[in-house]
Amino acid sequence: MQKLTAIIPTGNEEHNIEEAIKSVAFADEIMVVDSYSTDRTVEIAKKYTDFVVQREYENPSSQKNWAIPQANNEWILLIDADERVTPELQKEVQEILKNGTDKSAFWIGRLNHYMGKKVHYSGWQSDAVIRLFKRDECKYDNKYVHEEIETEGKVGRLKNKLEHYTYNGLAHTLAKSDRYTTWGAYDREKKVKKVTLFHLGVKPTARFFRHYILRGGILDGKVGFIISAMSAYNVFIRNLKLWRIKNGEELKKDY
Repeated sequence: MQKLTAIIPTGNEEHNIEEAIKSVAFADEIMVVDSYSTDRTVEIAKKYTDFVVQREYENPSSQKNWAIPQANNEWILLIDADERVTPELQKEVQEILKNGTDKSAFWIGRLNHYMGKKVHYSGWQSDAVIRLFKRDECKYDNKYVHEEIETEGKVGRLKNKLEHYTYNGLAHTLAKSDRYTTWGAYDREKKVKKVTLFHLGVKPTARFFRHYILRGGILDGKVGFIISAMSAYNVFIRNLKLWRIKNGEELKKDY
């Protein structure tokens, strides 16, 4: 069986790190990449692995690309601290490592949980990320937001999914929204020539309609409405920030 390194980036994740590590305990090596947490994240992580490294956080792509080459095994399984590998997903990963594959990377779907409820629709039903990949054949792109693996090799898709517990309180959600809308604005700085009322009014409205009506958010009840409304809000704030950036205002990027 080919050997596997599990990588978990962290930043003040004392409420998540133990369960995240336990879910990848089958890996031959577990690397925790911490951005100088001020809570008990590192202390807890060191109970389960000696491979804990720290680096100042710049953005998701930079942190992950720094960590990947340090893995001692060819195959990487990268999960966020708020994700869990299910027994079914573990078995599927182990079968790939045992039998071999012509793929360089694999998409893995996510089952999202928000405000204590499993989300079945709301635009999240097709949520998937590349998290199982070969160390020397893959790297993350340079985007601040929704960073993804780039590879010249073949990419497959696993049948089983990660459990994703994305909500950690309203304050955390709003802080994450602030951070990601800023990064998203800078990602689009060169792509969008001029911010108009279309970007500030039509696009947020269309985003709500897409998530709540077209993607079935209405079927997820109150949580579906909140997800759809927050998605629309994020589009509005991101484009508002983009407008200010284009007018010479500098926004904080180092969170």
